[in-house]
Amino acid sequence: MSEEINFHITEEEDRQRLDKFLSEKLAEYSRGQIQQAIENGAILCNGQAVKNKYLLNIGDVITGYISKPQALVDKPQDIALDIIYQDAEIAIINKPVGIVTHPAAGNPDGTLLNALLNAFPDNTNLPRAGIIHRLDKDTSGLLVVAKTLHAQTSLVRQLQERSMGREYFALVYGEVTAGGTIEAAIGRSPHNRLKMAIRADGKPAITHYRISEKFDNFTLLQVKLETGRTHQIRVHLSENKMPLVGDKLYKSVNRLRNCSAEIRAAVDNFSHQALHAAKLSLIHPKTNDAMEFSSPLPNDFSTLLAVLRDK
Repeated sequence: MSEEINFHITEEEDRQRLDKFLSEKLAEYSRGQIQQAIENGAILCNGQAVKNKYLLNIGDVITGYISKPQALVDKPQDIALDIIYQDAEIAIINKPVGIVTHPAAGNPDGTLLNALLNAFPDNTNLPRAGIIHRLDKDTSGLLVVAKTLHAQTSLVRQLQERSMGREYFALVYGEVTAGGTIEAAIGRSPHNRLKMAIRADGKPAITHYRISEKFDNFTLLQVKLETGRTHQIRVHLSENKMPLVGDKLYKSVNRLRNCSAEIRAAVDNFSHQALHAAKLSLIHPKTNDAMEFSSPLPNDFSTLLAVLRDK
């Protein structure tokens, strides 16, 4: 099903960006959905296709249609969820390592989405079962899930406007000397379709990091995302000579030659990238209250740090 669009631009709306104007008028749709409709030519200005950033003029006529979100066909599955908070609008999930966020080729079910459909049956009517952002299969930590269309629209906008806070702990190879910011666009690797890479023609990506704890040959970083590109932390850190411990996709050369046998064994046996989404902050979609949630490090991550501390 599609919704017809017909707006006449007034003096109050003059010089607004088209996508921003429609986001305010069509609150039940995400800005991404609106931008896609504009890019596809489904939404026209004065009968002509225009860009998302087109600045409106008094008297412009905006017409066209936008497709309503389709109900999910994925099936609910009885998969345990660690729900650390929920109310009528949102749920905060602490995702373990090993579970995929969305169904995809190779993972048609057994995902976080399937678990959400079981826990919250009404989320069947929401795009992506209310999932706002994703974590890689082997990254643990906090995710926010919407339980209403209004909440989903609000939370997606917070992500787009970079007002949702996401902080991670990352254990990397090397003795990092200072914190910093990495600003480098990310796109699909031309050499390996499973990987992302820093590319001039990629999407803008900004990662902030600071030192949390230093070890011989390793550093624990606190990382804050300003954008949310696929594999962003893994790509930014690895391509800046700070690869994550345990990351098999973005692995680096062996850096364990100067480590004790105990540390080498602990690192070699760590089965996934040492990355944990530890903090999440947002504005509640209904109450407008600022909320912050935290998640302790998983046991295997804490155990690895204890080995490094003991040297």
